[in-house]
Amino acid sequence: MMELIFLTDEKLVEALKKGDQNAFKILYDEYAPKIYGILKNYVRPNELEDALQEVFVRILKGINNFEGRSKLSTWIYRIAVNVGKDYSRNYSKEIERPMDLDSEEPETYNVQPVSDTNVKKEVFNELSYEMILEIMEQLDEDERLLIKLRDIDGLSYNEIAEIADLPLGTVKSKLHYARKKLKKLIEEANLI
Repeated sequence: MMELIFLTDEKLVEALKKGDQNAFKILYDEYAPKIYGILKNYVRPNELEDALQEVFVRILKGINNFEGRSKLSTWIYRIAVNVGKDYSRNYSKEIERPMDLDSEEPETYNVQPVSDTNVKKEVFNELSYEMILEIMEQLDEDERLLIKLRDIDGLSYNEIAEIADLPLGTVKSKLHYARKKLKKLIEEANLI
């Protein structure tokens, strides 16, 4: 059996197209944490595992059509964003359902509580990654995604433009304003 640990994207795609289980394991180990990070911007915590599985199902279903016109990572991130947006839309539809006041059965909604960063400020005396992530939750999902892809994952502006399906200039502009907004939120939390 060939060693797949040091495969190029092209070789990995080729192995995946042949149904190689080791190639899938490498793909999963490499991309699952990154995809998970993207999905957290869109998907409720109790649905993250399902969404992650959906991304990998779409990758496997679509791998035979992947032609390599973009980087494999860009293609995968685009799938993750699309799945995340699908989940986000479905969640919005749940919330927007009108209440039936005549119904005898009470409506139940699974709404996640909004965390209070001031409580965290009292608990932690120093800036931490967890606190930044909590503060980032106050940003719009698109702003969180741009900051994650650029500042955490280190993707290029061109890759982000392709993943987010936005013009390059729009990505740069939105990222600039998202960073300004994040900085203001951090300052308001008295973390810097």
